[in-house]
Amino acid sequence: MSGTAHKAGFVSIIGKPNVGKSTLMNQLVGERLSIITSKAQTTRHRIMGIISGENFQIIYSDTPGIIKPEYELHNSMMKFVSHSLEDADVVLFITDIYEKFDESLSDHLRRIDAPIIFILNKVDQAKGTQAEDKITYWKEHVKAERYLAISALEGLGIAELFASIVDLMPEHPAYFPKDELTDKPEKFFVEEIIREKIFLNYKKEVPYSTEVVVTEFKEDETIIRIRAEIYVERKSQKGIIIGKGGEALKKVGIQARADLEQFFNKQIHLETFVKVAENWRRKDINLKNFGYK
Repeated sequence: MSGTAHKAGFVSIIGKPNVGKSTLMNQLVGERLSIITSKAQTTRHRIMGIISGENFQIIYSDTPGIIKPEYELHNSMMKFVSHSLEDADVVLFITDIYEKFDESLSDHLRRIDAPIIFILNKVDQAKGTQAEDKITYWKEHVKAERYLAISALEGLGIAELFASIVDLMPEHPAYFPKDELTDKPEKFFVEEIIREKIFLNYKKEVPYSTEVVVTEFKEDETIIRIRAEIYVERKSQKGIIIGKGGEALKKVGIQARADLEQFFNKQIHLETFVKVAENWRRKDINLKNFGYK
């Protein structure tokens, strides 16, 4: 490939909640950067994943699922989506075989100037001509350069998608050092991994009312010592997070520590504490402190 012009650019992954944006991001980057649960609205930030080769660099952005905002937090999440579209060289609009078009998508789609690759996900679950029929349906609503069917979970169609992305990339020098994987600091991934375990272990509104802040991150040659604070909106939620005899919080800590040791390839000492920040999702000062503003 030497002598080939170098390509580089930003690729924004957008779509409604639970269609597989984070799974696709992790497949494309080859690392588990975005947390994944079966619950909607798991992703709250714009998370960049960088993949580089000899003659290319692609900066992917996983974004929150497109929703109609109900809280100030949701407004901030939708701004992350909008900002990712402003600098996008290619947009991956992802949906799945179960979703239908609705007007909540229109405002974001109107802002896109970059070429769009339409992606129909979860085709491993399709029956008969369901995938083909769905692409025909979506062509009436989303004008794209290419229409692809994939399974992000199974890795089906990822090679073809990657080739399409590289093909549409502009010629440009690398934006980041070639060995960088993401724009986020290590503390961010600690917070996300703990938050993922909360989403997996608690029901109803509790996971959505929580935020995680790492207040201490000390690393030496053999161990990383981490202190993290879990914020909830009400005192009653604090009791739920901790659980009887502290067992619920202990379970979250054990699961998070296992993933963190795999992520950092080091022994992890993790301490977690639960605090109350009343109605933090609606308050600008809390959202600023938590990195949403």
